[in-house]
Parts: sequence; C-alpha cells; structure tokens
Amino acid sequence: MDRPIQKKKGIKKKHLYIAAGVILFLLIVYKAFFAENLSTYRVDKDKVTIGTVTEGTFYNYITVTGNVEPIATIYLDAREGGRVEEKVVEEGTMVKKGDVILRLTNPDLNLSILNSEAQLAEKSNFLRNTMVTMEQERIQIKRELLNLEYDIKRKKRTFEQNKTLFADKLIPEEDYLKSKEDYEFAQRSYELYIERQKQDSVYRSIQVKQMNDNLRNMELNLQLVRERKENLNVKAPVDGQLSSLDVEIGQSVPKGGRIGQINVLTSYKVVAQIDEHYIDKVKTGLTADLERQGQKFKLRIRKVYPEVKNGRFTVEMVFTGKHPDNMRTGQTYYTRLQLG
Repeated sequence: MDRPIQKKKGIKKKHLYIAAGVILFLLIVYKAFFAENLSTYRVDKDKVTIGTVTEGTFYNYITVTGNVEPIATIYLDAREGGRVEEKVVEEGTMVKKGDVILRLTNPDLNLSILNSEAQLAEKSNFLRNTMVTMEQERIQIKRELLNLEYDIKRKKRTFEQNKTLFADKLIPEEDYLKSKEDYEFAQRSYELYIERQKQDSVYRSIQVKQMNDNLRNMELNLQLVRERKENLNVKAPVDGQLSSLDVEIGQSVPKGGRIGQINVLTSYKVVAQIDEHYIDKVKTGLTADLERQGQKFKLRIRKVYPEVKNGRFTVEMVFTGKHPDNMRTGQTYYTRLQLG
C-alpha cells in the first residue's frame, strides 16, 4: 500500500545560487556607480597647463603635412626639330629669361633659308627691272605727247592760215580741207594718247602694287624662316632654375618634343595630402599657419583637387606674405589648417 511523501522544508541548493548571483550583480552596480575609483595617473606639474575658462570663438584646426614645390613649373618644348649640337647649361643651373639652354642644328631648315633668299633676290631684281622698264615707257609716252602737242600747234596754225586764204579765194578748197583734216586728226591722236597715258598709269600702279605686295610676302616668309632658324637656339622663357634637361649631344629632337622644365622660384607652394574625412570642410580660401625658425607664416589654400586616392585628397597652399628663408623643393612642413 502506497503512502504519501512529505516535502522537506528548508533552503534548497538552487536558492543559494540565485542569492549569490543577486549579490554579485549588486556589487558590480555598486562599483560602477557608487564606489570611489581608486586608480590614479601621476604627471609632473611642469607638464600641466592651467588656464582660465573664457568665452570666445572656437577655431577648429587640423595638422597637415605638406611638401614644398615651386610656385610654377614651365615646360621646355622644342619649337623647331633638329639634332642636339650643344648643351649650353646643365640641370640645376639658375637661368635668366632669354638665356640659351640648348643649340640644335637642322640642315633642311638651312637649305630652306637659302632657297627663300634666292627667290627673294630674284623677285627683287625682277621688280627693279620692271620699274626701270615702266619708267622708260612713261618717259617715252611723255615724249610722244610733246611731239603731238607740237604737231597740233603746227597744224592748227596751217589750218588757220589756209582758212583765211580760202576765204579770200587765194587757195583751192582741197588745200583748205586737207589742212583742216590734218588738224582734227592731230587733235584726236592727242586725245587718244592722253587716254592711253591714263590707262597705262593705272595699269602700272596696279602692277607695281602687286609686285610690292608679293615682294613683302616673300620678305615676311624669309623672316619667318629665319625665326625658325633662331628657334634652334632653345632659350629660357622665364627666370628660374633648370630642374631637368632630358637630351644628349647628337640626339634628334622632334618639333614640339618635351626636353626639360624650369622651376620658377620667386615663391613656393605647399602641396599637402588630407584625409578624405575632411573633404567637405576643406575649401579654397581657408588659411593655415606654418611655424619656422620661431616665426609664423600665413598660407592660403589656392586649389583643392577633387580626386581622392587611397583615402586622401590633395590641396595646394600658397604664402600670403613672405615665406621662410632657405626653402628647398621637396622639404616637408607641418601646417595648422583652420577649418572654421
């Protein structure tokens, strides 16, 4: 026969686990919110700066690392093709505007100059001979006009005499009519010669103008060819430092070929790489400070490149006033860029 089992009274084991968990949780809460943090960090008092809290404008700065570059770089291209005959200066040399850097030779260009000079001389001689011929023709026409004027006067006088004699019945009518016709013919011949003189004068003027224009064009062409020859002397377009000259003696250089570059060192710019996190805050016109040799120099962002590479974008900063002494291309500077 079954009999009921009586439940034991008292604290069970699972109750002990629950109580321990509650106590541990309370200890953690106490430590986090009520217990005094006993850990300490010791520093020298000389390294601690104490200041007065004041109200003012908050400026947000970031430190930017940049490299020094010339304010401008001018590329040297060969304006005329040729073979390198002489390198007048070497890389690193300071040059002035107009200094010869490189000399080229071009036999085909020299031949072209000789041909142009020969054509110009031939055309000049032809024009000179034509002018002489025209002047002779002008003098001949003038002489003919003088003869015609004299002939008119003589025949006019004969006609007037015969007219009087014919009126007095002293000569036959045939003689009178002949003298009249001779006089009228002389007048008509004179008028025709005057008309010819005018036409010849206009024709000569047009011909001389065309020949002079042609001669001027040939002279201009010769001048351009000579300028091309002068371009065989590659000259510095600006004052600066010849930073590169990528040619050797005997090398053939094509027209328009890149042969080197000149750095303009009247001032400098600082080119910096900035984390793309600041790309929306960095704009042209923002200012930066650069400390060097105990002096502070001001810069301004002149250009922001839109392209991002490897999480960074590029800016160009230029000095708003003087720049540090003894700056060199490639030096690294740390600047404080003011974002706002």
